Amino acid sequence: MSQTAALRLRQAIARTEDATRERTPVGRRPEEADDLLGTFATDGALGFDPFPFLQAIHDAGSRAIVVGQVAGIVHGSTELTGDLDLLWDGTPGEAQALRDALTLCGCSELPDLDRSQAGYRVTGASGDLCTPELRWGAMDVTPCLTSAETTRDPAGFVIRYAALDDLIRMRRALGRPKDHRRADELARLRA
Repeated sequence: MSQTAALRLRQAIARTEDATRERTPVGRRPEEADDLLGTFATDGALGFDPFPFLQAIHDAGSRAIVVGQVAGIVHGSTELTGDLDLLWDGTPGEAQALRDALTLCGCSELPDLDRSQAGYRVTGASGDLCTPELRWGAMDVTPCLTSAETTRDPAGFVIRYAALDDLIRMRRALGRPKDHRRADELARLRA
């Protein structure tokens, strides 16, 4: 199992830290991101460090996969982000694994995992926990869970993330300006 994708993410998080070092918080949370710039333009990018939560997901035995811009980054996207979105299957066992991971990372208010999309906040990261029940345009994202790719972080844990073609389809299905731009970038990386 290659570490290349995990190293790309580590480099992007270091770039995020450098780019936001002098930025003053403006009180704009990741869930208030616009459809053009995304969460990098919010306070979510300040101190963004998804690695403790990604390790907790691994340690809890969760099979959730990284989607959104963090998945784009591990495929080689150069755009930075300030949130970590995950896709999970919606089963009770997986819900328990996610609750365990959230608790390990300091989540004081566990999200309602009976919903198709639930926001979360842990030390270093926030984002959405989405199930295939959430509308992704006309796309059924259920197969993305089994076609996910993996990378081993240098710290020893495995990160599961959406396959490149799945991520491009997800981006196009969502259809926001940032999604079209990022899908085009990912398609160029594939070529």
